[in-house]
Amino acid sequence: MAATQSCKVAVIGAGTAGLVAARELRREGHRVTAFERSTRLGGTWVYESRVETDLLGLDPTREIVHTSLYRSLRVNMPRQLMSFSDYPFSRKEYGDRRSFPRHEEVLRYLEDFARDFGLVEVIRFGHEVTRVEPVHVSGQKWVVEWKNRQIPSGGQSAEEEEEELFDAVVVCNGHHTEPRIAVFPGIDTWPGLQIHSHNYRTPEPFQNQVGFVDGMTVIYIVCVFQMNLLLMAIIVWILGFVTN
Repeated sequence: MAATQSCKVAVIGAGTAGLVAARELRREGHRVTAFERSTRLGGTWVYESRVETDLLGLDPTREIVHTSLYRSLRVNMPRQLMSFSDYPFSRKEYGDRRSFPRHEEVLRYLEDFARDFGLVEVIRFGHEVTRVEPVHVSGQKWVVEWKNRQIPSGGQSAEEEEEELFDAVVVCNGHHTEPRIAVFPGIDTWPGLQIHSHNYRTPEPFQNQVGFVDGMTVIYIVCVFQMNLLLMAIIVWILGFVTN
């Protein structure tokens, strides 16, 4: 069998998917460059207390906060099941042996994974990809354009835009930064606070308030109990969903 041709590959994003893609591509002998818009790897597992200025995420001009983590989050899958097949989470000692790890442990696990497989050296931190486009230059290529968001030691970032040609591009930028908003009569005129769970961090601002939670996934139910909201609205909604 002929040897695999080594390709120059761009990986967009250094979260879970991007790290695994980069490792597997390097194992096959490809030359990998990973672009990460933030200053650290981990993607959605990097907690930020900061939230977006538009709490519903509808304003296209808002500055996007990538993570959707709330401060006290524990994953809803045991560590024995959520690790990479050849890099067990269960063997890591992070000081908490409970089956469902906190988000800080998941981030440390990803950082260890990147370090142990030499991936940090191929990541360009602070590089936000702004355009990917196919071009025909001696065969099929891809032009990747980015801007450098890192702030130099001497002052403000100029966010210079540059571009580079690659043989292939792997997009691993996640899908949790664009909230899906329910549409129903009155939502545009209701004067109260509206927030998507993407921008939920801590329960203190909402304690003892009367609220309505639209949805029945784990994050929504956790928000209700953490906020100590009046539960009647969500109970009625769930019962109606089940009985219908």
